[in-house]
Amino acid sequence: MSLNKVILVGNVGRDPVIRYFDKGVAKATFPLATSETYRNQKGEKVTNTEWHNIVLWRSLAEVAEKSVKKGTQLYIAGKIKTRSYVDKDGNNKYITEILADTMFVLDRKLGTSLSTEDTESAQQNEGYKTHENDNHPSYYNGSGKKPDAVNEPDKMHYPFDEEPLQPIPEDDLPF
Repeated sequence: MSLNKVILVGNVGRDPVIRYFDKGVAKATFPLATSETYRNQKGEKVTNTEWHNIVLWRSLAEVAEKSVKKGTQLYIAGKIKTRSYVDKDGNNKYITEILADTMFVLDRKLGTSLSTEDTESAQQNEGYKTHENDNHPSYYNGSGKKPDAVNEPDKMHYPFDEEPLQPIPEDDLPF
């Protein structure tokens, strides 16, 4: 038995790049930063930031195009995929990506940026968006499965703390 599952909570490093392929299939790519902070032996605060290449497909990519911007805090679940290619000099290059199948938008202020029409469109494209007055974050599931309690947001369970996470300061982002 094996399992390839990744769960990340972090901040988007730049606006998503959206590409459309044959038959209108959308692909969104963007970097996501996750940070770990601790104190070293001297008592100094040390922060390590890891960058992850996120890939979203189809309706999840279309939702990201409308709701994800640089600095947005996201919960991403998916799997790790490594691919390779040969560059123009003939060297083998490898890229490790996170193929996301679930995305939570954790920025509550972002919930007000989508119009009702956009929200309805997201719901029709296998996503779920809570009402802007709810205290729940946005939920999008690119696999086409909605939560069991989709019409009862107060009964939904979210896999993160009640207290909002702190965003990465702008000067920590490399873009």
